[in-house]
Amino acid sequence: MALNVETISKLERRITVTVPLQPLEAQIRQRLSQMSRTAKFAGFRPGKAPMGLVNQHYGDQVRDEVYSSAVEKSFGDAVEEAKLRVAGYPNIEHKPFEAASVNLEYTATFEVFPEVTIGDLAKIKIERPALEVGDADVKNTLDVLVKQRVSYVPVKRAAKKGDRINVTLTASVDGKEVESTGDTGIDLVLGDAGRVASFDEQLAGGKAGASKKFEIAYPADHNPAQLAGKTVAYEVNYISVSEPSYPDLDADFAKSLGIEDGDVAKMKAEITESLKQEVEKRVSAKVKEQVFQALVDQADFEIPRVLLGTEINRMMETTAQNLKQRGADLSTIKLEPSMFEEQAKRSTKLRLILGELINKNGLHANADQVRAMVDVFSQSFERPADVVTWYYADPKRLDEPAALATEENAVAWVLAKAKVSDKKVKFDDLMGNA
Repeated sequence: MALNVETISKLERRITVTVPLQPLEAQIRQRLSQMSRTAKFAGFRPGKAPMGLVNQHYGDQVRDEVYSSAVEKSFGDAVEEAKLRVAGYPNIEHKPFEAASVNLEYTATFEVFPEVTIGDLAKIKIERPALEVGDADVKNTLDVLVKQRVSYVPVKRAAKKGDRINVTLTASVDGKEVESTGDTGIDLVLGDAGRVASFDEQLAGGKAGASKKFEIAYPADHNPAQLAGKTVAYEVNYISVSEPSYPDLDADFAKSLGIEDGDVAKMKAEITESLKQEVEKRVSAKVKEQVFQALVDQADFEIPRVLLGTEINRMMETTAQNLKQRGADLSTIKLEPSMFEEQAKRSTKLRLILGELINKNGLHANADQVRAMVDVFSQSFERPADVVTWYYADPKRLDEPAALATEENAVAWVLAKAKVSDKKVKFDDLMGNA
């Protein structure tokens, strides 16, 4: 085998490979001889057909298979000999196989992986969110849990913010009805997020059995768009008004949260521990994101087009599947590669950086670290032991926890070299409740 390597661009290479045909012809004759032992032809007993007939029927097929296999093997040998790391599949061009006489010559054009250089990690600055879960955080969490368990009691007074009203309504634009509940009442809690505030303000003050008409001028950026910039006339009939009733923080409430003996102190202790675990998880996620972004920002190299294209396609397929699961009509949604290009560039670049960092520094997760990650996964299920058994029943199932544990190793390695400082944050800010 002879080969020649050309550099087309920073990442693109073209190799020309020449493969002698004589050894391949011997393989072809051997395969045809084996086939002749079982081949069936009219007028001949199995294995008794002349080789010429066998060659006439199967020669082209066998030659294509042998030549194709030779191209594949020789390409692998060529890039290994040239010490090239191929990114993606090569584009192989050759003359028709039947036109080859003494040698089989082909060209393969492909991209190689870039040289990834990790910058000075000591220059990376990481701000680690710092906070202690306090009594106020536990109280706020309990307040949320109480509100989630609200019930409503009918009242005869006029509706006010926080009340739940049951109404029928019709909506019209320029005298044309655009929405109606018909005779079926709908429940609305006055003051709930997601509605125009003036709408709830108009609904306040109504009593069961009363009716009301009013108009709402929607802003130009309103969603849904069909009401944007329009003035809508409403007719409302009040069926009932109910006020909220919240449970007490007592033994029954504790039991509703899974505290079998109803111990309120134990309930608060478990909530405190749960909040601490969630804080730890959020802090870890924010630190990891800072590390990843810093690695991407300080590394400068070209991304192979084939890898970028593969990542864009993966993102498009995932997005389409998610939209379909949510009931979206994909025929009305046009996903373009350009929508995902920037995100795909970042994720592809990060994957190359992490690969270099992990391989160069031996940061692959060990068995104990993988098991620890599996244990973390299992804790969110009722029977953790069964989940652990499931993971270890098939080695392929360990790929995800192994990858995540390896990621954690890479992050820890960077943090050990970076400049890390603690930054006090508020609980709501960390949790995204602000």
